[in-house]
Amino acid sequence: MRRLAIIGGGSWGTALAIVLAPRFPEVRLWVYEADLAERMRTSRENDVFLPGFTVPDNVQILNDLRLVIEGAEVVLSVTPSQATRTVYTRMLPGLDAGMLFASATKGLERGTLLRMSEVIREVVGQRFAPRVAVLSGPTFAREVAAGEPTLLVVSSLDGELNQAIQAALSGPTFRVYRNEDPVGVELAASLKNVFAIGAGVCQGLGLGSNTTAAVITRGLAEMTRLAVAAGGQPGTLAGLAGLGDLVLTCSGQLSRNRQVGFELGRGRKLADITGSMQMVAEGIQTTYAAVDLAHRHGIELPITAEIRGILRGEREPRVAVRELMERSLKGE
Repeated sequence: MRRLAIIGGGSWGTALAIVLAPRFPEVRLWVYEADLAERMRTSRENDVFLPGFTVPDNVQILNDLRLVIEGAEVVLSVTPSQATRTVYTRMLPGLDAGMLFASATKGLERGTLLRMSEVIREVVGQRFAPRVAVLSGPTFAREVAAGEPTLLVVSSLDGELNQAIQAALSGPTFRVYRNEDPVGVELAASLKNVFAIGAGVCQGLGLGSNTTAAVITRGLAEMTRLAVAAGGQPGTLAGLAGLGDLVLTCSGQLSRNRQVGFELGRGRKLADITGSMQMVAEGIQTTYAAVDLAHRHGIELPITAEIRGILRGEREPRVAVRELMERSLKGE
């Protein structure tokens, strides 16, 4: 494969462009902000979302979606979950059935409760049936861009597609495993952000490692419960996209979702927190969607429900913790 189109020039999209540039002779990176794209072409640096890292010369930085996808063999989307449908609708006239699609977005669409691969299939399916894989795992953009060893998983029900994406993206610092449970991978990738907010809330309240470990463990139980109800495999949740990413986002200092929770735990209002952020914390919208999805499947997600209450301003963080601790006793 020679041409890779990366759709989304935030921190993760830029990091992917940097780490994958040696794998493809030509990489095109779509940046939504026209002024940022212009600066990046001159400075070879994303000074807003990933400052301090040089974008390789074979990465074309563009603000025109049509030019980015023209002739691409792999289309790798890294757009915010709530923008994915709009972006793919804009790209639709320029897409063709020979392209391979991969989604590295971690979130659920509000309202429809669809996973990103489902959104892509719904939009692109108006013209042809796309071959779509999902890419996930414990990944902080800055560490990927710095060349630190990173492990991910590519997942679809199409084994040949998995192998093609795995071979195209894997390199010395970027190891990709295969998986054929996209439901489990995408729900794990989305839900881990919810519990990162929860872990951050506990840390903002001044609670210690015991509590964080409890959030990770019981959060994993809720993730598994919902994923299995939706048709995923429980083993997936113990892998890179599940436990691996959950531990990272609940404990890592670079986690945006953990930081949102931390500030909520300290008493700040959600609007003030998000108003001061340059990047999207996917866990906020995913929390709302996850509660709705749990209702659809008739299952209970007590931690997720309490986090939703905190995000809505309906529940004080300390009260939420107490409510969870005083729930009726049951087996693990």
